[in-house]
Amino acid sequence: MGKARISIGTWAYLFNQKEPTNDFHVILHRLQSLGYDGVELGSFGPHPSPASHPTKAQRARLKQEIADHGLALSGIAIDLWAFKNPGTSILDDPPSAYLTAFLGWCNFAADVGAQTIRVDTVVAPDYFEKDPEGQKIGRQKGLERIAAVWDKASKMAADFGLNVCWEFEPGFAFNKPSEILQLVDMVRSRGNNNFGVLFDTCHAHMCAAVGANQVGPRETLPGGELELLEKLKGKITHVHLIDSDGTLNEHNTSTHNPFGTGRLNFDKLLPALRQAGVPHDWWCVDLCFWPDAWNVTEQSKKFLDQMREKYAAA
Repeated sequence: MGKARISIGTWAYLFNQKEPTNDFHVILHRLQSLGYDGVELGSFGPHPSPASHPTKAQRARLKQEIADHGLALSGIAIDLWAFKNPGTSILDDPPSAYLTAFLGWCNFAADVGAQTIRVDTVVAPDYFEKDPEGQKIGRQKGLERIAAVWDKASKMAADFGLNVCWEFEPGFAFNKPSEILQLVDMVRSRGNNNFGVLFDTCHAHMCAAVGANQVGPRETLPGGELELLEKLKGKITHVHLIDSDGTLNEHNTSTHNPFGTGRLNFDKLLPALRQAGVPHDWWCVDLCFWPDAWNVTEQSKKFLDQMREKYAAA
């Protein structure tokens, strides 16, 4: 594997910011000036999406705009969070609305030069216990339905040359280590080698070491996030890097602490990630919900530059 490339997700500049950066061009320009190698597109809100760039010509210009700033696209996170209510839900049988939207984003992602597309389970951790529809489906049936949906989604994505990454986290259903392993195996066992997990270091810590937001008996691993990483070797299709102080934020998911302000040992995590079979060389910074994200953006790049020099220079 060659030298690691460093990117950052654009959602950092939208959520919890006193003054959100709505202009995607401004983000590209600032990341270029800070020496980033790439950008990861949060395809929602005011940032580019199929709605804002409906034609191939517009998408070609967007792809060129990214390249003109000396950047590449490390991946795309898509807006499927509305698909949680009956009639449009990821859990519907069949999940027509969800898959139709997903197909549209695959087309968009391929046109703008992305190679990886992000998904999550959409519903809350206790959906199958607290929501009437969830109780009717049941937790095991919910697991089976999501696996069936992502089987189809992965095959759609494969037609566009895309990998699919599932971002497991405390804020969504199926956040226990055993559930994470079970669900990724269920999808991959159906012939979907392009499907895997998004290994976000702070989410991995909160799920495997803390057991945050889990339903029923808490389940953790003695080796925490490093043990989970070992179990997921060969099943990781994307990586997000950020620290964790072991807490949840006001949005009921992992606090994305700036590097050096949490508990994580990146001197152990990064070499292990380099040996985990990830199908690309991107290290994507995730500052989701961190206030005043621009002030941390430069520090994040400097920290990962040092880590790259130690562990991923070639």
